[in-house]
Amino acid sequence: MLADALPIVRLVPNDTPRISRVVTCGPLVYLAGVTAAEPSPDFATQVRQVFERIDGFLEQGGSDKHHVLSATIWLADIRTIGVMNAVWDEWVSRDNAPARATVEARLAKPELKIEIGIVAIRSSS
Repeated sequence: MLADALPIVRLVPNDTPRISRVVTCGPLVYLAGVTAAEPSPDFATQVRQVFERIDGFLEQGGSDKHHVLSATIWLADIRTIGVMNAVWDEWVSRDNAPARATVEARLAKPELKIEIGIVAIRSSS
């Protein structure tokens, strides 16, 4: 079985047993939906807060933004996509842009304006 061949490691547990923030399996790193820990009311700042957390979680999983394979982005208001894209363009690895989906969704708390899920491959270094 695949699970026997590739150990699953749950890193950075959440404050509840429902999810783990970072899970690795073989060469892959999976991040749960990442939100700002202390969301700024300014949307661009909140997006940057999320990317800072993603960078930290990827590092803990043995990866980085240059090894992201896919991203799923949930926006509380799709009209903010232009601002999100501007911050995304500052953050994303231009040489290794991942597959991406962006949708509008009602998020878990009203102060959250963005949530991002990531799948990456571990970096070789």
